[in-house]
Amino acid sequence: MRSLFWRVLGAFWLALILTGLLTFLLTRLLNQDAWIQSQHPGFAKAAEQWLLFYEKNQIREAQQSLQKIQQQYRISTQVFNENGRLVSTTRRMRDSLMSRGQAHQHPSKLRRLTQEISSKKGDTFLFVYRIPQEELVKWQYGHGYGPLLRVAVAVIVLTLISLLLTFSITRPLMRLRHAVHELGETAYQQEHLAKLAKRKDELGMLAADFNKMGQRLQTMLTSQRQLLRDVSHELRSPLARLQVGIALAERASKEKQEALWPKLTLECQRLDALIDEILVLARMEQETPDPEKVELCDLLQELQGSCELLSPDQKIKLDCPPAIHLNLAKNLLLSALDNLLRNALRFNPKNCPIELTVSQTAELLTISIRDYGPGVSEDLLIKMTQPFIRAPDQQAEGYGLGLTITERAIEQLGGKLILANHPEKGFIARVQLPYIK
Repeated sequence: MRSLFWRVLGAFWLALILTGLLTFLLTRLLNQDAWIQSQHPGFAKAAEQWLLFYEKNQIREAQQSLQKIQQQYRISTQVFNENGRLVSTTRRMRDSLMSRGQAHQHPSKLRRLTQEISSKKGDTFLFVYRIPQEELVKWQYGHGYGPLLRVAVAVIVLTLISLLLTFSITRPLMRLRHAVHELGETAYQQEHLAKLAKRKDELGMLAADFNKMGQRLQTMLTSQRQLLRDVSHELRSPLARLQVGIALAERASKEKQEALWPKLTLECQRLDALIDEILVLARMEQETPDPEKVELCDLLQELQGSCELLSPDQKIKLDCPPAIHLNLAKNLLLSALDNLLRNALRFNPKNCPIELTVSQTAELLTISIRDYGPGVSEDLLIKMTQPFIRAPDQQAEGYGLGLTITERAIEQLGGKLILANHPEKGFIARVQLPYIK
């Protein structure tokens, strides 16, 4: 993972290294003989003036021009011809230094430069210059080639790297800011952060987590709106029947009223049951029961006994390995399995027992409930856990919230509900729970 911490640290180190390297290279460049001779006014004047007088055979004036250059720029010059014979020279550098009170100057502190120049007559001369190192440094600093150059290099390098680092951090943050704004406007699109989520640093992880959160929030908001519409629709029918029944009862005779009261009572009971299921669904989204230790076989045997007591003509075949201990909310698991078993009892034929089977792997526990009923259609299978979804032949039974509540309960336990038609016959519901031996 390319951590943002290491990226910032690497950027600062890269800036320091590049600043030092470029400063070193530019300093070396500025200390090259050719560059010094082309920029320093003393070297250009020395060769130019001497050659001008020498070609006119004015040897004395040529010598004096070198003396002036030495006095003005402290450059000691020697001129040799093609045969290596000394043609012209200034006073010894030692005498020049002594005249300036610098006899203690070590020879190694002198910078030696050479230059070849050809005259118009075709003669070639070698100029040998010697200049004190401190004088050269003083000239460089005086023209801004020293500290100003270093400062300029440092500013340019740090600015470029800071810009790159700033853009690499602020642009993802701006994308996240726009995503937060979209989330608040309920127009969030996961694709907007898809590219950012592919990054391998902290910003990429944040974008990926934000995508998951945004998608889940949008799903929850959509689900709540749909649930509100469905609840309004489902409540309207029993309320309308109650209003009609009450209106008829007010105008009917006592005999007819006595016949209407049981129907009104039944509608009130249905309305109460619907409201109770809606409240259970709402509480499951807001509350998480405390976990407790559960022995799975004991819980399934208890559930088996209560279901067989409710439907004596039905049998439940239990296959559960012993000593399976879980740490979860017992009431949630019991409620989910009870609802699945009651659905199986409703559709299972009496001559075939319901199969309640437990299987386990290293990290997964699966509880399967299979009946031998007619199963469901493929169209209904994919939306069975949605609120108020019922089979066409079961419209008068229940309100289609049982499997929704079951799925929410299993999700709170960290598991997954899988509903399918059995390949051979009937219907099978699988509850998968995380399990570590």
